[in-house]
Amino acid sequence: MSEIAKLLEALDELAATRQDAVLATVVKVEGSAYRRPGARMLIPQVGAALGTVSGGCLEGDLARKAWWLTEAGVPVVRSYSTGVDSDEAGEEEELAFGLGCNGTVHILLERIRAGQPFLPAQLLRQVLSAKCPAVLATVIASGATAVRLGERAAVDTTGELHVLVEHPSLVALLSADLHKTLGLRRSAIQGYRLDSGEVEVLFEYLPPPRKLVVFGAGHDAQPLVSLARQQGWQVAVVDARSHFARRERFPEAEQVLNLQLDHPHDLAALVADAAVVVMSHSYSQDRHWLEQALRQQPAYIGQLGPRSRTERLLGEMAPDVRSLYACACLHYPMGLDIGGDAPESVALSVLAEITAHFNGRDGRMLKEREAPIHDCEPALHG
Repeated sequence: MSEIAKLLEALDELAATRQDAVLATVVKVEGSAYRRPGARMLIPQVGAALGTVSGGCLEGDLARKAWWLTEAGVPVVRSYSTGVDSDEAGEEEELAFGLGCNGTVHILLERIRAGQPFLPAQLLRQVLSAKCPAVLATVIASGATAVRLGERAAVDTTGELHVLVEHPSLVALLSADLHKTLGLRRSAIQGYRLDSGEVEVLFEYLPPPRKLVVFGAGHDAQPLVSLARQQGWQVAVVDARSHFARRERFPEAEQVLNLQLDHPHDLAALVADAAVVVMSHSYSQDRHWLEQALRQQPAYIGQLGPRSRTERLLGEMAPDVRSLYACACLHYPMGLDIGGDAPESVALSVLAEITAHFNGRDGRMLKEREAPIHDCEPALHG
C-alpha cells in the first residue's frame, strides 16, 4: 500500500471516531533534504504518527509540538535547518538539527477537523480512484493582506477548478498556473507580487499511481508484481497460458488476464502511460506481446532475455514495428546491472530501471552523480 493510501485510510479511521489530526506537509526545501515538497505526516492527538517528512530526524519534534503550534486553529509553517549544529544556532536553536545536510525544510502544519471537508485529502482520493492527475496550489508564505497562509486552489481529476482563495487578483493567477502545472506534469514553486505584498505558492502535481503491465505469468513475475505493489503501483498480469494466469498466483495484482494469441485484443487502454515488461519465457508469446506493446508505444517497454534473442524477435516483425521510432523506448536486456539472477534480484533490477526511466535518471551510482541528488522545484515563470 502506498503512503497516500495509508494516510487516507488513517484519516478515515480518525473521522469514524470523530478525532481531529494535524497534517504536516513539506512545502519547500532549500539545499539538501531527505524528502521533497508533498511529503506528508499525519499526527493524531492519540496514538502514533503516520508517514515521514524527513529521514526520521524531524518527526519526533513535530509530533511533540504540532498540536500546540496549531492550537489557534490556523496553519503555521515550521522551518528546520539541517546543517547548523545546535550549539551554534543561537536564537534559532530550537529549529536547528546538527545533521550536516546543509539544507532547510519548511513544513506546513494544519488542523484537520473531523467531519469537515479538506481539499488535499479530497484530491488525493480522486487521484487514486480515477487514476488521473490533479494539481493542488497552496499558499506557503504571504506578506499580502487578504491572503492567508494555507489558502488553496486546485484543478481536480475532471478538470474542475476549486478556489479557496479570496484575493481576486491571486485567483486569476492561480487558475492559469494550475493548468500550466498540469501540462508540465511536475511540481513547482511560484512567487507573485500583489499590490499589498508578495505571496509564495506551492503547485503540487499529484500524479496517478504508476502502471505496470507484465506479459508473462511465470514464477519470476511474482516478486516483480509484489515489489511494484509495495510502491503503490497498479499492476496487470497477462499470459496466454491459463494455468499461469490465475488470480491465486498474483493476489496483489489488480488484473490477471488470460488472453489467447489467436484472438485480437485492444491493449491501448491497458498499456497507456504504463511500464510494460515482456517476460513469458515463451518465444511465440514474447514475439506477440512485444509487437503489440511496440505498436501502442507505452511509457516504457522492457524485454527479458539475451540481446540476441530480442533482436531475433524484432527481426521477425513488420518493418513499421522495427522502426527506430517504435523501438525508442525498448529496453533490452531490461534491468540494471546489479549482478543477481534470483527472481527477487531480477525484480529489483527491473523495477529500479523503470523507476529511473520515469524519473529521467540513468540509474548510475549516486556517488558518480555530480548534480544534487534531488532536483529543485522549478518556478513556473522567470
